[in-house]
Amino acid sequence: MYSWIEASRRRPWVVLMPRRGPLDGRAYLAAHAGNRLHPYAVAGIVLRTMESCSHIPCAPRPRRWAWGVLLLATCCLLLAGCGNLPRNATPAQAALDGRIPGFPEVRGWALQAGSTLEQDLVLSFSQESPLDFPPDASGTVRYAHLALSGGGANGAFGAGFLSGWTATGTRPLFKIVTGVSTGALMAPFAFIGPPYDQALRDFYTTTRSQDIFLLGSTFGLLLQLMSGEALADTRPLQAMIARHVDEALLQRVADAHRRGRRLYIGTANLDAPRFVVWNMGLIASSDHPDALALFRKVMLASASIPVAFPPVFFEVELQPGGPRYDEMHVDGGIGARVFLHGGVFRGSVIRERGGLGGQGREDIFVIHNGQLVPQPEPVPRSLAQIASRTIDASGRAAVLGDLLRIHAYAERVGASFHWATIPPDVNMVGEEVFDPVHMRQLYEVGLRMAGSAEPWVTRPPGSNRPTQPP
Repeated sequence: MYSWIEASRRRPWVVLMPRRGPLDGRAYLAAHAGNRLHPYAVAGIVLRTMESCSHIPCAPRPRRWAWGVLLLATCCLLLAGCGNLPRNATPAQAALDGRIPGFPEVRGWALQAGSTLEQDLVLSFSQESPLDFPPDASGTVRYAHLALSGGGANGAFGAGFLSGWTATGTRPLFKIVTGVSTGALMAPFAFIGPPYDQALRDFYTTTRSQDIFLLGSTFGLLLQLMSGEALADTRPLQAMIARHVDEALLQRVADAHRRGRRLYIGTANLDAPRFVVWNMGLIASSDHPDALALFRKVMLASASIPVAFPPVFFEVELQPGGPRYDEMHVDGGIGARVFLHGGVFRGSVIRERGGLGGQGREDIFVIHNGQLVPQPEPVPRSLAQIASRTIDASGRAAVLGDLLRIHAYAERVGASFHWATIPPDVNMVGEEVFDPVHMRQLYEVGLRMAGSAEPWVTRPPGSNRPTQPP
């Protein structure tokens, strides 16, 4: 399931993927980042190299210099906290008071209902068109909500699922779309709708690792550990976001926002530390000259896996015209692997349609860009393998917790609940982190699943009882 590292005389940092041949050892870091193993990626290199010296059959005993490299890497891990890059952080006592200059009300802190995001949602019901959200005979309006999870290259599954859903003719117009990590990269396109299905297909079936990040030499990685803030450079990802997220897309998001629909993306503020929900439609419709730059920056932040990718800094002020500080934001998956609203508004706002009369009913759809049910596999009795399996299992448990939380909300407000995940029999290993061949396979899996007779699971994970609205 995971990569092995062979400490040989010629190339002590070569990764051997089972039955797939050698890959550059630097890819191992990113591969583990994609599997939510980023905090331990470098430690994993050290542990696995030491392990391979004594457990890989026919591997030559490492020379003294090889152990010297291991010792150097270990020392770098210990010294990593000794070097800090300069920054102008928001004072701790005011960590929750920062505002984006020119965009004072475009975000909210998780679990703070009654925030400006709730007030904005109340406003959305007066902006709606009955053509988009028609009431039924009883005056009830049904609202479809889509939540897109993280998952790195596995987002190809979600992209395929959305395209397959469009082909069935049953894909609704979403009132709310949310996303974190790779789900944040997908969310604007899913929010606009089927016209951008092809853009999602291109993004998730032609992208390679080099289109997302750059890695330096092994020596450079060690220097980054001692004095840097991340192992990889995400300038390729920034360029890709800039190519796909242009003024035309921004205006389409703005138009949808003005018609009462809402797009939310989540990031994690490490200084607070809190999960932050960004009102992307409000950014897009602000007519501010920096709206496009901020929109792209939030998407980048939500997909910036800590340690592997550099954090993204947002300039904030505590009062208009006051001193400027910076906030450190990373992958939204740190706060939630998938979210519906992050607790920034109450469900009663939707049920009461913002007090405008009639009733609102929610249909919740969750696309998990991952595999909830893992493939059973014996764990070798080694520190590295035990650590890897433990971290992988904890990541799946986090997704499970998020799904159960959304299901509990659905039951409480009388909403329908639907979710989809990659089937357990699908191979999840590619030749590289972002492998176009493997991503095309995942895209086809999602495409076929969406077109099947029963594409959705309507029961909460671990339950045989379906959840349907009253």
